[in-house]
Amino acid sequence: MRDKELQWLVEEISLKYFDKPFRHQAFFNSRLKTTGGRYMLSDHRIEINRAYLEQLGMDELIGIIKHELCHYHLHIEGKGYQHRDKDFKDLMIKVDAPRFCSALPQQQKRKSNKTIFYQCVNCHQVYRRKRRMDTKKYVCGKCRGKLLLMTPEDALKG
Repeated sequence: MRDKELQWLVEEISLKYFDKPFRHQAFFNSRLKTTGGRYMLSDHRIEINRAYLEQLGMDELIGIIKHELCHYHLHIEGKGYQHRDKDFKDLMIKVDAPRFCSALPQQQKRKSNKTIFYQCVNCHQVYRRKRRMDTKKYVCGKCRGKLLLMTPEDALKG
């Protein structure tokens, strides 16, 4: 599917489910990585993550378009368009739009349960982290000693 076909699909869904025309631009944005789509308040365009169409299919894409059109139409009408607003929640139920898009299979692979351990050279305090950190920048919070990255074997002994 190309941008032109996406534009047509968004216009069709807008008329079918909202009984209102979509008069702005809709296109695929390859830079979107963690979301299915987004509605831009400044110029009313809708950007869609192509990976959702490729990996999860047309039904998922239609759900994302409905969700973004909820933001679009409510914002244009001056009503509550944010996720927390009652108008938004009510419209989502009315058009059967999903609250969240499904996780992409490749995103699930990318998530790692790896835990990283650091230990202070002075007081031997152990720090458990999900992300790596620069040991030249950070010091022990207890004694301000130097931190060393522990090997997984040392952390298990520990």
